Amino acid sequence: MSSTIWSVDEHLEDILGAVRPLEPIELQLHDAQGCVLVEDVIVEIALPPFDNSSMDGYAVRVADVEGADEEFPAVLTVIGDIAAGNDGLPGDRSVGPGEAARIMTGAPLPAGAEAVIPVEWTDGGSGGDAADTMRAHRAAPEGAGGEVRVHRPVGARAHVRARGSDVEPGDLALRAGSVIGPPQIGLLAAIGRSTVKVRPRPRVVVISTGSELVQPGEELTDGQIYDSNSFALTAAARDAGAIAYRVGAVTDDADTLRATIEDQLIRADIVVTTGGVSVGAYDVVKEALSPVGDEDEPGSGIDFRKLAMQPGKPQGFGSIGPEHTPLLALPGNPVSAYVSFELFVRPAIRALMGLQDVNRPTVRATLNTAKALTSPSGKRQFLRGTYDAEAGTVTPVGGSGSHLIAALAQADGLIVLPEDVTCAETGTDTEVILFR
Repeated sequence: MSSTIWSVDEHLEDILGAVRPLEPIELQLHDAQGCVLVEDVIVEIALPPFDNSSMDGYAVRVADVEGADEEFPAVLTVIGDIAAGNDGLPGDRSVGPGEAARIMTGAPLPAGAEAVIPVEWTDGGSGGDAADTMRAHRAAPEGAGGEVRVHRPVGARAHVRARGSDVEPGDLALRAGSVIGPPQIGLLAAIGRSTVKVRPRPRVVVISTGSELVQPGEELTDGQIYDSNSFALTAAARDAGAIAYRVGAVTDDADTLRATIEDQLIRADIVVTTGGVSVGAYDVVKEALSPVGDEDEPGSGIDFRKLAMQPGKPQGFGSIGPEHTPLLALPGNPVSAYVSFELFVRPAIRALMGLQDVNRPTVRATLNTAKALTSPSGKRQFLRGTYDAEAGTVTPVGGSGSHLIAALAQADGLIVLPEDVTCAETGTDTEVILFR
């Protein structure tokens, strides 16, 4: 372990300086969710590709319904039926003077028509009062012919979705660096793209260590605790955008841990361990990984450090294996592990994805506390808190102990007390890292 005391910023800078974005690959749309685009996507077709109706109703000429009302409706001859998926009226007919075509939502506007009258503004061809619905052609073929009475006038292009009103050929659909979510996948599909070039989601392997750890659902005996870190950090990795794999707790045996890590490298773009990085006699991560750079893999190695922060003073970072896979070794206390993940692992995952903004959003908030907060001089302290955006305040949750998981579950951010702050009274302007 280095005797140097690293700052939070120095440690993060070292990590981000060593992490490189993953190589781009071409993926099918359904596999690209959560990935980051590496090239601009240009539209090749108009969207919508043709003028179409935004309502169920009748395609008409504007002049034919001018002045129409319920007392003196415009009576038009219905010359055909156009459903979505059709290319127009049978025989390429046009809507002429005194004529209308029954049209469904999404169907192409026929030649000669200038607007669409909603069916609710007509008698629906029934000869009676205003209609409240339009039945499908197969259910009511008689509605595709005969006459329709129109009770209201309409302006040109009313209820018509114009060709290219969404995007035109040559438009920029999505910019490089965009994260592919459901709306982006919908747009890509709508413009005919079946694949997209992206950086893949990083694969993160999370390994917890400690002979005292038992998996949830099993019975505890004296001296044992449940393994919560591997579950929390695996979930956090997924939340950050990664594909995450959880490895059950490894006992305090250096050979076992080293073998476990080596086995996992085949599916890892980054490895995260928790526990075994302090100064105790059974700190297995240090024991297992410290020799790696000297003996097994030239250019690899894990540097174990002390950071000027609380919680999370002991940290480890380096690379391992033939591919020099990044490895971050986090403390074992649950809050220390989670805070460390947020500060160091999450940015590393985002950097692997190729994102420019890798950090959580931060805000300034007024501290709301019944008791002044204290912090050791020279250390940056991270306290759990709940942020009230409307009031612009942040309230501490629980104490500063690194084992207080319940308080962490209630928090939606971290209150940051800088290295030169030893006491923060209520009303103090503070920085808050948001878990949002």
